Amino acid sequence: MSEQASEETRPWVLISGYNSDTKGADLERITPQIRELIDEWQSQNRVMWSGALDDNETGMAVFEATKREADLFYEKYGRICSGILNHSLYRWDAMPILSFLS
Repeated sequence: MSEQASEETRPWVLISGYNSDTKGADLERITPQIRELIDEWQSQNRVMWSGALDDNETGMAVFEATKREADLFYEKYGRICSGILNHSLYRWDAMPILSFLS
């Protein structure tokens, strides 16, 4: 991948779901840390849409970032959620609508 392509802002989707042994106490422990991470992102005037899906076990966050920024966010998220939530990050080949909204 060229340097320019890695610096291009693109939409990303972070999907999270409960591990089979996730407990309510685990979620209560990590929720403030996740909120802080999202607040940190949004304090930089960046948009992130996030919320639960209707199965009440899966969540999704959509945001725009360079590959480096997305990887860094995912790394921080992973440190918070490791062992509690299964999570994956995907580059979304969609129209960059969030940049129009910010």
